[in-house]
Amino acid sequence: MYIIPANTKKSMLILGFFTVLDLIIFVSGVGLTLVLLITIKVSQLGFMIIQLMPALVALLLVTPVPYYHNIMQLLRNFFNFFGKRRRYLWKGWCWHDDDAVKSS
Repeated sequence: MYIIPANTKKSMLILGFFTVLDLIIFVSGVGLTLVLLITIKVSQLGFMIIQLMPALVALLLVTPVPYYHNIMQLLRNFFNFFGKRRRYLWKGWCWHDDDAVKSS
């Protein structure tokens, strides 16, 4: 019987925090933001914030949170828990007693 340290999965992550998908999302968000900043000249603050949105959203999705990998995983867990219909199978003592009554 072996005891596995709690942080063994962290060593499989890039820099201890990111997966390959996280880095792809972050680099694509920053890349799109750079393309928007270079191609579109803006003088108003509101439009500048809209141009920075891809990088901000990508940064938010890959930000590490305690006890989860990142916010994207946390949102996926919330969606799976609250969004999908759960089905519970019941096979308790009543089920076994019911079979015993039918056979006698």
